[in-house]
Order: sequence, then C-alpha cells, then structure tokens
Amino acid sequence: MFKLPARQSVLPALLSGGLLCLGLPGTGGLWPLLFVALAPLLTALRTARPAQAARLGLLTGLVHYLSLLYWIVIVMGRYGKLPWYISYTTLFLLALVLSLFVVVFALGARRLLADSPPLLALWALPSLWVGLDWIRSFLFSGFPWMDLGYGLWHVPRLIQVSDITGHYGITFLLLLSNTLVALALTDRAKTARWPVLTPVVLLLVCVAGYSAWRWQSLEEWMRTAETMPVGVVQGNVEQDKKWLPEEREKTVMGYIGQTVSLFPGKKPALVVWPESALPFFPEGNPLLAPLRSLTTRNRIALLTGAPWYTVVDRQERKYRYYNSALLINSEGNFGGQYFKTHLVPFGEYVPLKKYLPFIAPIVQTVGDFTPGTVENPIVYQQARIGVLLCYESIFPDIAEKWVRAGANILINLTNDAWYGKSSAPEQSFAMTVFRAVENRRSVVRAANTGISGFIDPLGRVRMRSEIFVPWQAVDDVVLREEAPFLVRYGYLFAPGCLLFGVTSLLLGRVLRRRRKAGFAPEGP
Repeated sequence: MFKLPARQSVLPALLSGGLLCLGLPGTGGLWPLLFVALAPLLTALRTARPAQAARLGLLTGLVHYLSLLYWIVIVMGRYGKLPWYISYTTLFLLALVLSLFVVVFALGARRLLADSPPLLALWALPSLWVGLDWIRSFLFSGFPWMDLGYGLWHVPRLIQVSDITGHYGITFLLLLSNTLVALALTDRAKTARWPVLTPVVLLLVCVAGYSAWRWQSLEEWMRTAETMPVGVVQGNVEQDKKWLPEEREKTVMGYIGQTVSLFPGKKPALVVWPESALPFFPEGNPLLAPLRSLTTRNRIALLTGAPWYTVVDRQERKYRYYNSALLINSEGNFGGQYFKTHLVPFGEYVPLKKYLPFIAPIVQTVGDFTPGTVENPIVYQQARIGVLLCYESIFPDIAEKWVRAGANILINLTNDAWYGKSSAPEQSFAMTVFRAVENRRSVVRAANTGISGFIDPLGRVRMRSEIFVPWQAVDDVVLREEAPFLVRYGYLFAPGCLLFGVTSLLLGRVLRRRRKAGFAPEGP
C-alpha cells in the first residue's frame, strides 16, 4: 500500500521534481537548474531504506511528469471530446507509468551510493539514468518525451557532442553534474580526492574542446556549402474546422495564397506545408488541380502532408490508410511519397485492437492507419529529403535511418494544434533541434499552428514562428552529405550506458559483501 515517507524526507523529492519543472522548456526554461535538479533526491537516497527510496523516486517522477505532460488533458478533453475525469485519469496514469522509471533509478542509485566507492557511483548513476531513458524510448512503442538533455536546446554551443553520443550524451553530463554535487554534499572528503575529480575534469575538457573545434569547422564549411531555397507555410488552420468538408477549399486556397506571397522575395525551389495540410485524399480530388497549377506555373515543388489509401480488395472494401507526406514536383506530378512509420497509439491506431475489442467504443475517433517504412529519401533537384511526420521527430533512430539511407536534409511536417496553447509545442521544437545536431543536417519544420522554422546543422534556429498565427518564410538551407559518427556507431552509447549501469550495480553488491567479510577496503 502506498504510504508517504516522513515529511522531512518528502522535501528532497518535491524539490527535485520542482527544479526539473523549472529547468525544462515550456515550464520554466531555466536550464542551469538541470545541472543540480536531481541532487536533492540523490542526497536523500544515500541513507534511505529501499521502500523509502522507491517512494521518493515515485514522488519526484510524479511531480516531474505531471508538470511536463499536463497538456494531455487539452488533447483528450478539448480535441478528443473525452470527459474531464477520463482526461485527468489518463494524465495521472501515464505520469505514474513513466515515474516507475524514476523509481527503478532511485532504487539503483540508493544501492550504488550505499555499496560502491564514490568513483564508481559517480559514473554508474548517469549511466543508469541514460539506460532507463533508452528503454523508455522503445518499450510499449516508446515515449521519449523531453529527456533531460533536451533542456539545453537553446544553448547550441553546449550540445555539439550530440553528433557522437546523441542527446543521451548531454543527459549523461547533466546527471554527472548532479551526482558530483550530491556526493560532495554527503561525503566531501572522498569526493574531493583527485581519483574522483580528475576523470570528470578530463571529460569536460575533452567535450569543451571537441565542441569548440566542431563548431568552428562546421561554421567554415557552411559558408561555401551547397544550399537550396526552401519555403515554409504555417496555415494556422483551426483543428475543429480542419476536416469539415465545407472548409476544405478554403484551407487549400489559404495555403496557396500564403505560398504565392513568398514569391516577390527570394523564390523557393521547394515549399513545405504541414502534416495533413490537405484534409482529403488527393488522388482524383478536384482540389488537386490548383496545387498542380501552383507548382507548374511557378516551377516549384510542394511537399505536403495528406492522408492516403491503397486498395487491398475493392470487392471486399478493404483498404489500407496512411498518414503520408507527398511531393508534387514542378511538372505537377507526384514525385515521391512517405508513409509515417511510427504511429501514435490511441491516436492513429488502437494497440492490440484485435485482442481488446471492448476498447473500440472508447476510441471511436481514433484513426486506423497502417505504418510505412523508412526506405529511400524523396528526391527533388539536389535535395534528398528524409521526412519526419508529426512526433517522429522525437525518436532519434528515425532521423538516423534517413541519414543512413542518404538523406541530406530532414523535414518535419507536424500538426501541433492538438496541444493548444501549452508547453508542448515548445518542447516538441526543442527535441527537433537535437535531430539537426545529431545528424548534422538542416531541419525544416512546418507545423499547422507552430512552431515552424529552420534549424542549421549546428542546432542554431535561423528563423521560427510563434504559435497560432499564420506564418511563411524562405531560407537558404544547407545540404550536407557526410554522415556523422552518431549515425554509424553513436547509437551504441545509450545501450552501453545501460550495460555499464547494471554491471556497476552487480559489482557494487560484490564489493559490499567483500567489505563485510573484511576482504576489501572502501576505496576512493
């Protein structure tokens, strides 16, 4: 049965949860706090009993995830039309499930802090946290929303090592700082020893040196790199009206009007519209004619989101439906297509629907889409486009697959109208910035209601929109061919951290037994 620990023990957990809230984008954005946010929790864990450690971890996780994901109530209540009690219950249950990862970390951290020498604990704790983040990225379809490293998105000079380790490396460094602070508070003498501090100092010097070198070399390269003028249109179409039949023509003509307004300035070769900007099946639809006219008359290509279907059996009326990105080239023809691979559970499909038929009445508005695959990039002129549809931008492996397949630019088409005026659009944009740095690719982002923008391979935001306003812009986007270390080998960093964290737990237990038996000193 759940029982809160004593009041004085609850405060570190509440403080850590609150600092995480204030440190992350959308709920505070005070990123320096992330370097110490978990220190109160870690300090309390060292002397906690197992049950108390679990409760502290659970409380920290609940404060963190409830403040991070409160926008789920907006998605389910306002747009999903679900009763308030279902919306709030869903938020709490999701936060509870995600908090279990913090509970596992807290139990492991307590054991490491109690059993292991400070040097081992200092490196094992960050590894354990990163390893659990990695598991969360794929378990039950995955939900890697706003890992701690993403909190540094708007200080690009600090995140350049991401092209080696991914965003997980930034999370590791943040946890390393938190652990060092906690050890200093609980065991100052041992933490101050050079065997403990020297590796940390060397790592930070190496990371800083690499970041400075990488920044300078890429900045010089971009001055002469091949570019393509790309336009982005943010239509700001109301979600409640988006799919009404009587609004379709107005929606399309609005996008066309915004696109044409770009031409008096720097004319784009490619224009990008958001996810589902076409609220109809394009093939055979009369509204496809003005789109073809737009591209042929102006000699541009259009990449837009649209639903799509293929026929499985016409007589049996069996079809496959897809959330797609569609390229209409400068000849007015379909020049390429991508079907979204990572679908949203209970948004674009119902998990285990075949085995859980009783769920169907609860999710009448849920789509029934078929997942696609990442294969060949969409090609137009010199651009080879890797498409990230909707929240695919939060999954690092999808962007990495595109780069391995030969993409020299990443384009994110999304519809963040579901989130309302909440912290979610800012957080979604923050995660997209890391896809640019990790893969050393320009990222173009077109969102229905924002945030849209252009991000260069250094993670610098060249232009961005506000939310819930019409917006359009053109930028010269850098095209890059070389694949960074991350795409080739860096994906091993997070699972490697998990392996080291678990191994350290086992080693700590062995050392504890040996100390009890009088065979081994505690060590630095």
